[in-house]
Amino acid sequence: MSTKRKKMPMKKPSSKKARRKEESEDSDLSDSGEGETTQPDEVLIAGHGDILDDLTRLPQELLDTLLQPVGQLLFFGSLNWDVVGKRDIRGVKMVPNLWVPHKFGDWKVRLAVSGCTAAHSVLVDEKGQTYTFGRNTHGQLGLNNTTSITKPQLVPTLEKMNVISAACGRHHTLFLTDTGTVYACGDNRSGQCGVGNLQPQILIPTRINYRGPPIVKIGCGAEFSVILDVKGGLHTFGLPEYGQLGHNTDGKYFKTSTKLCFNYETSPKRVVLYIEKSKDGHVSPVDVTEIVDFSCGPNHTVAIDSRKRAYSWGFGGFGRLGHAEQKDEMVPRLIKYFDSQSRGVRSVHCGSTFTLAVTEFNGLFMFGQTKRTGEANMYPKPVQDLAGWNISHVATSHTSIVIAADETCIAWGASPTYGELGFGDMQKSSTVPKEMTKMAGVKVVGLSMGYAHTLVIASEATPEHKAKLDTMKVFEP
Repeated sequence: MSTKRKKMPMKKPSSKKARRKEESEDSDLSDSGEGETTQPDEVLIAGHGDILDDLTRLPQELLDTLLQPVGQLLFFGSLNWDVVGKRDIRGVKMVPNLWVPHKFGDWKVRLAVSGCTAAHSVLVDEKGQTYTFGRNTHGQLGLNNTTSITKPQLVPTLEKMNVISAACGRHHTLFLTDTGTVYACGDNRSGQCGVGNLQPQILIPTRINYRGPPIVKIGCGAEFSVILDVKGGLHTFGLPEYGQLGHNTDGKYFKTSTKLCFNYETSPKRVVLYIEKSKDGHVSPVDVTEIVDFSCGPNHTVAIDSRKRAYSWGFGGFGRLGHAEQKDEMVPRLIKYFDSQSRGVRSVHCGSTFTLAVTEFNGLFMFGQTKRTGEANMYPKPVQDLAGWNISHVATSHTSIVIAADETCIAWGASPTYGELGFGDMQKSSTVPKEMTKMAGVKVVGLSMGYAHTLVIASEATPEHKAKLDTMKVFEP
C-alpha cells in the first residue's frame, strides 16, 4: 500500500503535490503547504507530542543493556566549532586544537555523542540531565537559538526527561528517552527531523511524527535519520538522494527542465525490503525478521540482522557499501562477504567514505577509503594491525578512526587532522593504526567522534584508573 502511494510523485513530476512540496521548502513560513507535503496517513496525529500520550518506561532489563556506565569525560581535537570542515575561515578567531587527551573539566557523564559529519556534541551527566555544545547554526543544540557555544548548556526542553541515547547529523540532532520516544531539533529542510513537515529549522527538541513500537536505537546521516524499534523494524526519514533511506527510490524529480527536486521523507517510514544480488545481477529478497544494530555515514547506512548478516545501502562511491562495486543501492543489500559461518558481524561503524565491521571473533574489517589518495577497498578487508586485540569500542570521524581495545586506544587517520587522534603535536596523523600512548591504562566505557574531535568516557572504577586520569591535563570549557 505505502509503496504505491510513495511512487505517485515520481510518476507525475509536475503534479500539484510535488510543486507545493518544493515551494514549501523555499518558503520561510514554518507551516506552508504542510497538508500538501505529507501523504494522507502521515498527517500529524491528534495527541502528537502532547500530554494525552501515555508514555511508559521501557522494561528495566532492556534499559540496563542500553545505559552506559558513568565515567570522566575526556576530549581531544578541534574546538573551532563554526569553521570545522569549512574552507573559508577568514575573520574567525581560532582556538588552539587539543592535540592530546584532556579531562573535560570535571564532567562525569554516562553519554557523550557526536557524529562523523557533526561539529556539535550531546552529553548526558550522571543525574540524567542533557547538555549540548558546539556548532549551532541551525538550532541543532536544541537551545531555542542559533548561537554556537563552547561550554555545554542544559537543554531545558529535556530537563524532565531521561535521555538514554542521542545522535548527531551535520546540522540536526536526535534524542531518545527511556520511554522509547524520539525528539529532534536542528535543520529540517530535508525532513530529517521527522516531524511531518519541512519547517526549515526546529529550535527545541520536538517529538517526531511516529506511532509504533518503542524505539531502542537512533542514528543520523548528514541529512537523514534512522530509528530502530524494539521489534527490529528499521524506519528512515530525510533526504533520499542516494537511496540512503532504503525505500527503493532516490526521490528525484524535475520541477522544471533544469531544476532537480526531491520527495523528502518527512515522517519515519519503515524499510520493508532486503535483497541479495548474485554475480550475474539476479536480485532475490532476503527474509529479515529483525534488525539488531545499524550505523549511518553521511549518505549510506549499514545494518545487522539477528542472524549477524550485514546489509548496506545508499551512496556507493569508493566501495563503502562492501559490494565490490561503486553503484548506489536503493534498498538494503546483503554484503555477501559476511554471509558465512565464521564471519558473523557484531557491530558496524560508518565514517564519511568508509565502513568498519567487527565480527563475532573480534576481527576488524574495513571497506571504502579513509584517505583521499590511493586505492579504495571495494570489499571488506581485515585490518591486520588489530588482529589479536580485544576491541570494545569503535568511533569514526570524517577520515579518522579511534578504537578502544584492552585498556588503551589505537587510532589512525590521514592528514589533515585536528588532534582527534590524540597523538600529540609532534605526529599529528598516521596512515596505519598506532597506539595512543597517553591512553595506555585508561579503561574506556564510552567513545564517540565528531568531524574533528573525539569524546571518551573513561572509567574511574579502580584506584589505578583514577590515578591514570589524575595525570592528564584539564581543559575547562
